[in-house]
Amino acid sequence: MPFWMKPFWRGWFEKKEKDNQNDEKFRQIKALYKKATDFYGQDKFIMKASRVDVLDLITSDKIKERLTALERIVYDDPTIEIDRGNLDERILRLENKIADLLAERSVERDLEEQIAERMQRRQKEYLKEIKKEIVRGEQTADNAQTLRKLAQLEKLESRSLNRSTLDLVRPQTFEEVIGQDLALKALVSKIASPYPQHVILYGPPGVGKTTAARLALEEAKKKKNTPFYEDSKFVEVDGSTLRWDPREVTNPLLGSVHDPIYQGAKRNLADGGVPEPKTGLVTEAHGGVLFIDEIGELDPMLQNKLLKVMEDKRVMFESSYFDENDENIPLYIKKLFKEGAPADFILIGATTRSPEEINPAFRSRCAEVFFNPLTKQDIQKIVRNAVKKLGVKIEEEIPVIISDYTIEGRTAINLLLDAYSLVLYENENKDEYKLLITKDKLYEAIQNRRMTPCNKVKVDEQAQVGKIFGLGVRGFIGSVIEIEAMAFPADEKGKGRLRFNETAGSMAKDSLFNAAAVVRKITGKNMNDYDLHVNIVGGGNVDGPSAGIAMLLAIISAIEEIPLKQDLAVTGEVSIQGKIKPVGGIREKLHAAEQAGLKEVLIPEENINDINQDTQLKVTPVSTVTEALKKVLIYDEKKLSIVK
Repeated sequence: MPFWMKPFWRGWFEKKEKDNQNDEKFRQIKALYKKATDFYGQDKFIMKASRVDVLDLITSDKIKERLTALERIVYDDPTIEIDRGNLDERILRLENKIADLLAERSVERDLEEQIAERMQRRQKEYLKEIKKEIVRGEQTADNAQTLRKLAQLEKLESRSLNRSTLDLVRPQTFEEVIGQDLALKALVSKIASPYPQHVILYGPPGVGKTTAARLALEEAKKKKNTPFYEDSKFVEVDGSTLRWDPREVTNPLLGSVHDPIYQGAKRNLADGGVPEPKTGLVTEAHGGVLFIDEIGELDPMLQNKLLKVMEDKRVMFESSYFDENDENIPLYIKKLFKEGAPADFILIGATTRSPEEINPAFRSRCAEVFFNPLTKQDIQKIVRNAVKKLGVKIEEEIPVIISDYTIEGRTAINLLLDAYSLVLYENENKDEYKLLITKDKLYEAIQNRRMTPCNKVKVDEQAQVGKIFGLGVRGFIGSVIEIEAMAFPADEKGKGRLRFNETAGSMAKDSLFNAAAVVRKITGKNMNDYDLHVNIVGGGNVDGPSAGIAMLLAIISAIEEIPLKQDLAVTGEVSIQGKIKPVGGIREKLHAAEQAGLKEVLIPEENINDINQDTQLKVTPVSTVTEALKKVLIYDEKKLSIVK
């Protein structure tokens, strides 16, 4: 047997071969250490070794410990274990990782060299431009006179008056927006969503539409699943101040182009014949909310252009002076002309108009939220909240008095502040937090504003002949209309005269003529046999046919001399067949009746689904004039003969 096949020599050869393999791996790891040190630098390499706690391992005689130390440094992972997997595979993965790092470093250096080269070329171009400006003497445009004006402006900026009390009492949370719980919930659900919608807010003035829109955006920014950012803007503008210029000289809403000759672009652009695009509010609102108050007053042509921007989410600019091949045009101007300005925003429009008066194209693209008129209780809460913020004391009756004179939150606040100012004026040497607002000062403020109570209707428990309450609505605000009629036998039968308020409007007059046919059908009497006077108390314009049933009942009561109940109101259109047809604005009308202290309201049966769920009124649906007569006429033998 050859000596190398004996057990002793076979073990010796195997150990020698293993030692050679370990030496080869040590050389590989040593080479990797050198590459890593060159990549990080000696100091940074030692710092990384200290951070991952391998300073004692990088000098170890054990190959696995030295390899593990290098792995922890390169991968920046102190949790890598010493005995983890095949040694050759670990070395190969480490080689690939270091090779990737070196390749990235090489690419970065190439890019830096290219950037430096381009910056050097640009710097030479900039130096040429600066030299040209110096030669032209354009270092500054200021002189002694302009600098003096600048100093005057800065002096004005350093002064300011006292802070606005309106800012102090403005609602800062949803809880402070009184009387609009359902509207706020609907608005926030549409804005604070992964897919926010454009919204139109309807409602009377002074109920918190603007404040609600601003708070809705703040709420949306707090939620993680909305597309809004922390710095998303709330851009506010009044639609009645925006007008479309057919020459496109200026357009603060969408933006415009200042041509170098006629519209005066910047001098450095005008000298080269370069047009200058000016972005508008839609771009300022990009990524946020564009709030347009009184959107119903926005110019129709501007509305159409805004709709286009809402579809494209971008504003495009055009100019006959733009030449994309002109090297003098700055890159941002080229980008604006080629790609347009971004305008991806959520539109919230507010209006006091009815939905029928709003552009149908807007309505089709927007969700709609309706804000309720404020009740007396709402006004009183608003006043009390404002008193807390002002830090003053008031007499107990103050909120109730204010609620008698206005149904607008903003007006209620202003009335309180007027009284507050009068108290301050007469007690200027006293601590403002110890002042007391009295009824006398409030009534003085009311007189200064020439205000009268909102509700002029007097509800009477005693029935009256020829008098009844109707209901109307205008601009989301309901009203109680007092209607009275008086009838006398005509001097000559068949030649009676009819007198009626012309200021009540043509629609109400038509309702009166329709009533003549129904009166004859029900009572068998001809209105031409009577001198009849129908009066809308106050002479207000009755817009629409909804006062028809009220006028008819008043006329029948006057002719038949049967008294009518005075604690209820009626609304509905009357057909010549004696049917009561549906009308609009039921919610607003019920609100007005409730505020006036009425107990019951008769409405058309087809309007039964329009009733407020939270109303305290007794609401009775009727479908014919006969049904209405049974509800409002005081029972007697004469009545029974009419309504049987």
